[in-house]
Amino acid sequence: MIETKSAPISEDQELMMAFQDIVSSSNQDLIQENANVDGRSPCGQMNKFANESAKFYAKQQMLSEEAKQAVDENYIHIHDLDYMPTGTATCCQIPLGKLLERGFNTGHGHMRSPQTILSAMALAAIIFQSNQNQQHGGQSFQAFDYDLAPFVTRSYKKQLHKLQQYKLPLSKNELEELAWAETDHECYQACEAFIHNLNSLHSRSGGQVPFTSINYGTDTSKEGRMIIKNLLLATQAGLGKGETPIFPIQIFKMKKGINFYKEDPNYDLYQLALKTTAKRLFPNFSFIDAPFNLEYYEEGNPESEVAYMGCRTRIMANRHGKENSVGRGNLSFTSINLVKIALTSQTFEAFIQKLDEYTDVVIRQLYERYIFQTHKLVKDFTFLHGEGVWTGSSELGPEDRLEKVLKQGSLSVGFIGLAECLVALTGKHHGESDEAQNLGEEIVAFLRQKCDQACEQYDLNYSLIATPAEGLSGRFTKRDQKEFGKIKGVTDRDYYTNSFHIPVYYPICAMEKIKREAVYHPYTNAGHITYIEVDGDISKNLKAMDTLVKTMAESGIGYGSVNHPVDRCKNCGYTGMIDNECPSCQITDEKQIDRIRRITGYLVGTMDKWNTAKASEEHDRVRHV
Repeated sequence: MIETKSAPISEDQELMMAFQDIVSSSNQDLIQENANVDGRSPCGQMNKFANESAKFYAKQQMLSEEAKQAVDENYIHIHDLDYMPTGTATCCQIPLGKLLERGFNTGHGHMRSPQTILSAMALAAIIFQSNQNQQHGGQSFQAFDYDLAPFVTRSYKKQLHKLQQYKLPLSKNELEELAWAETDHECYQACEAFIHNLNSLHSRSGGQVPFTSINYGTDTSKEGRMIIKNLLLATQAGLGKGETPIFPIQIFKMKKGINFYKEDPNYDLYQLALKTTAKRLFPNFSFIDAPFNLEYYEEGNPESEVAYMGCRTRIMANRHGKENSVGRGNLSFTSINLVKIALTSQTFEAFIQKLDEYTDVVIRQLYERYIFQTHKLVKDFTFLHGEGVWTGSSELGPEDRLEKVLKQGSLSVGFIGLAECLVALTGKHHGESDEAQNLGEEIVAFLRQKCDQACEQYDLNYSLIATPAEGLSGRFTKRDQKEFGKIKGVTDRDYYTNSFHIPVYYPICAMEKIKREAVYHPYTNAGHITYIEVDGDISKNLKAMDTLVKTMAESGIGYGSVNHPVDRCKNCGYTGMIDNECPSCQITDEKQIDRIRRITGYLVGTMDKWNTAKASEEHDRVRHV
């Protein structure tokens, strides 16, 4: 009997198959590519139809032949390809203070400058929602405490004026103390409402709440400290039934002399942050004193403080303007499959040569996408650029092109699977071998060097990002398994390890993991993160949490977080660690347990929306003792 091979599936046939999977909701990995989108909802399905159609168009009409071939052969992945025809950018650090001070227009009317902290935080949520509809990635506030402090002052003045009208038999000092107490209460209500809004306001045609992050922790003024304190307390309280808030992703900025030591003015807020993280997984922690962050720091200038975004994105260097995060972001990024390059290279020299070639392909592809983005007009982004969110856009008219603005953004080269790549090259990954660790650093240093060279060649802000892979973690792997089979330690799992991380299944102590991953943070100037997994109820051991955070700081980590189980019983509302049975009501029905877990850098309230690769990765995670 003669064996016949079926004809290869054409791209338009693939598109129709994807459509059928959307209609039937039969492909979990397709409809739940993003765990915070309800892919089964009508709006979620409509968006997915649009996503797949836009990807098809972009691939057919907008990619060079070399980029298209590299995608087809599974060497590179172009993130958010579906948004490429729109010309929008990935993310932005929004200048919240500026927008609130002068007011803004969402397209349906002007919002005047708020006169209270309650109004200011309500408008902050609206700013996030308005901006989300014009970008495909996340957005963040770089100095949340500093930006909102003036509106605490406005609330205090109103409270004091109101109390003075009552002619109370109180001294001036007593009246002021009472006014501050009323302002403190108002500030808590504002923070509570802000968190509730960001977990309920839908954007993107109703399919997703805004992907939001806030950075704070260094404002030592009375007003700034009040913002930080009440935000942490409201986060601890949770949502209406005690649920853990998924957004905003909160990032507590650590700085020696401000909140690091016991004698520092905001040390008490750092301790409150530890307590909040132990209960709610947020805030994460960023470290201004890391050498690659400290070089931009100017004492007394909050805009010079490094800010991160959600999963890990970071932007600081700028060839065309101020070197800070405010009003800037990542334009786009494309990731390289390190594993396949290793599997198709006989020697390390051949690997580097091939890596060199595909990095050049990515650099050229990012430039071509950038050129298309710069030809868009201000009027195409009525909020993002029309309202001056991006630095310099307020100086342009509606018919102006965006080159002057976008050249201040970053073009990022990403990578995935360093661990599996090293196993393919040496037989061991960087968590278990010093030789592999040295080789891993050499590979990542090479990629950073290529980005720095691209900066000079194109006079643009090329940078290297430690890719946050969600859908990609399984997509690369499935295709490589079809070509190479299941190779132990390389392609034998459902996912590749994110960026430079030590594999989640490898038992290693927390301090050693921090030490080994810290090596890669200086190279990945577009963003990075290190996670530590701990077991049990960490709220009973805040000293251990403090040790982990301080070790990250002293090891040169730029951005880090501590993962631990956060479960909630829907039957009785108990929040904490739940194994097979709720310790409060003894219910054993798994459907009654919400298991909050971090998927890449953000949280997901229910794991039934995870794709199979990330679900498998979460299952494999071991605790770092």
